[in-house]
Amino acid sequence: MSAVVSLSNVHKQFGSLKVLDGVSFEVGRGEVAAIIGQSGSGKSTVLRCINALETIQQGTIDVCGHALHDASLNRRALHLDVGIVFQSYNLFPHLTVEQNIMLAPVSVKSIPKKQARELAREVLTRVGMEAKAENYPEQLSGGQQQRVAIARSLAMSPKLMLFDEVTSALDPQLTGEVLRVMEDLARGGMTMILVTHEMAFARKVASKVIYMHQGKVWETGSGDMLDQPKTAELRNFVGGVSHDRAEASV
Repeated sequence: MSAVVSLSNVHKQFGSLKVLDGVSFEVGRGEVAAIIGQSGSGKSTVLRCINALETIQQGTIDVCGHALHDASLNRRALHLDVGIVFQSYNLFPHLTVEQNIMLAPVSVKSIPKKQARELAREVLTRVGMEAKAENYPEQLSGGQQQRVAIARSLAMSPKLMLFDEVTSALDPQLTGEVLRVMEDLARGGMTMILVTHEMAFARKVASKVIYMHQGKVWETGSGDMLDQPKTAELRNFVGGVSHDRAEASV
């Protein structure tokens, strides 16, 4: 399996604060990697580094054939290959759902508007939102807006999709809507890296789970490692997440 993403000994600091401390891992083509860990462990920073939204001080990152540690990196070419979906939907409120999705294909890829409109309808169908094409973001629920955000990234035909805590602001029912879309993408062979606290989803869908703690990769393995942690840190983390979920359901 060829590596789509490869990180080797990556270090990242914000001033005197060391956020990433020698992070290394690979994600192969068609793999779904779930990065888990406590808040402040460096998960989202890793994702932002993989999309060159943050620069690193040491180490190497290769993504879809792009060397992100190279000063000559073509960021525009990288962002054509990599889609990222954040916790906030970042949809333009004055544009319809369809127009939000058409914008990048037309302005960045110079796709004719008629073709872009057909593309928008196609990706909206993939996320179950085709009936909302003419709606504005404010007319949609949070889960619906997040599915539109995913469709917007899919419209650029990325080789890799990144998801940064995309369900953390949603209630359980809306979370389920978004996770089903991501599961469908995984079944379709999309290479994905997601930062998540959804342990059940990680067990079910992820081919690789990466546990981060204090800016380092502490454990890596299949979803089974969540049931048989090798370290006390992961054991405490999994137990804490389960306790939080149980309290939230009361």
